[in-house]
Amino acid sequence: MPLRLPDKLPAIDFLKDENIFVLGTERANSQDIRPLRIVILNLMPLKITTETDLIRLLSNTPLQLDIHLMKVKAHTSKNTPVEHMKAFYRDFEKMRHEKFDGMIITGAPVEHLDYPEVTYWQEMTEIFDWARTHVTSVMYICWAAQAGLYYHYGVPKHPLSQKMFGIFPQVPLSPRIPIFRGFDDVFYMPHSRHTEVRREDIEKVPALEIIAESEQSGVSMVMARGGREIFVTGHSEYSPMTLDTEYRRDLAKGLPIQKPVNYYRNDDPQQGPLVTWRAHGNLLFTNWLNYYVYQETPYNIDDIH
Repeated sequence: MPLRLPDKLPAIDFLKDENIFVLGTERANSQDIRPLRIVILNLMPLKITTETDLIRLLSNTPLQLDIHLMKVKAHTSKNTPVEHMKAFYRDFEKMRHEKFDGMIITGAPVEHLDYPEVTYWQEMTEIFDWARTHVTSVMYICWAAQAGLYYHYGVPKHPLSQKMFGIFPQVPLSPRIPIFRGFDDVFYMPHSRHTEVRREDIEKVPALEIIAESEQSGVSMVMARGGREIFVTGHSEYSPMTLDTEYRRDLAKGLPIQKPVNYYRNDDPQQGPLVTWRAHGNLLFTNWLNYYVYQETPYNIDDIH
């Protein structure tokens, strides 16, 4: 089934080149179908890239999705054209009275700051509270996962001595739950972060369940409230070249950065990446949409609470 996207969103052209079926607003409005309303709070600097990465994964579901893009009012993006933000994004304040079947909150390049030091932290806490009564299921990614675990459950983040950077094997700890339907015994997930949440802190909170982790990269997935909150510390949505772009960017800036682990063919940047995470990334988002959004959300969206 197609994705319903705002007309002229740049991701449409990118995804059509990949033979992904997308539907403009005008044509979608002529169909008598109740699509799932999905809102993406995009905190990443390169917003068009992140939009495309996420929409690519969401496109694999047989369900029709109505995609909305949210931004925080307290932060102005420096890496995305103002015209793009005005055309496709709405402030949370203008969306707070709406309800959504699913929500994705992305990572953000603010790991080095304590949470209250983030300029938009107050607005983030309002969004976290709002989501609990206005969204059926929320997927928190990377920094958002750490921030959500801290705000809702008091789980602290800890600085790493070296950036967790690369592709790391993960083990499902509850392989029979729906989010892992169709998964192998080991799956791979990109990570790119300077901080972590730790098992011993999470285990102190009875409401939280660690559902996937890695010997190398630590806790990767945590679930709460029966799947209404899913926290993912890595980036299953990353496209093949994302880590390469980050690596070369930091090298050009003279920053201390090691090659991403388990990423390049024969560990050689000149040979390009060996993609090992894409299949499970697609499956992760498809399972989330099917089992935690579509099968749990009420038909009358106003009944979400």
